[in-house]
Amino acid sequence: MTPGPIRAGIVAERVSWIRGMISSIRELPMEIFEEFVQDPRNPAAAESYLRRCIEALLDLGRHILAKGFAIAATEYKDIGQELFAQGIVTRDQAELFRRIAGYRNRMVHFYHEVDNEELYLLCTRNLQDLETLLDELLDWLRNNPDKTDQKIQ
Repeated sequence: MTPGPIRAGIVAERVSWIRGMISSIRELPMEIFEEFVQDPRNPAAAESYLRRCIEALLDLGRHILAKGFAIAATEYKDIGQELFAQGIVTRDQAELFRRIAGYRNRMVHFYHEVDNEELYLLCTRNLQDLETLLDELLDWLRNNPDKTDQKIQ
């Protein structure tokens, strides 16, 4: 694999997807847990939005590594460490990426262990973690325009 330009179009697509999923979670009735679980469609929607948001964030990190550095991170759990190794995120942020990847894997493979209360707490207390990681990737891309095929907005 040879490094090449990170594609601004893919970045914009993933960013839009991530922000859209977070916005969709925030539009759910999240003020009171009992209201959230009253309609079983709410937890199902929250789980889907959260999982897709996490996957898009991890895919963005993977795209940056693959295109910008010719690093093939095949496992989601490795993306944060590779981003740290390239100086894109801090050690703490790399650990957060690892934990988020692990949670995504729980959602997909151990879905029966993720209950509504845990999902509710994540959606009401931890969405800013996803936004922080997204902002960090975008800041790095904007500060390294030589790595992209177009200016990142």
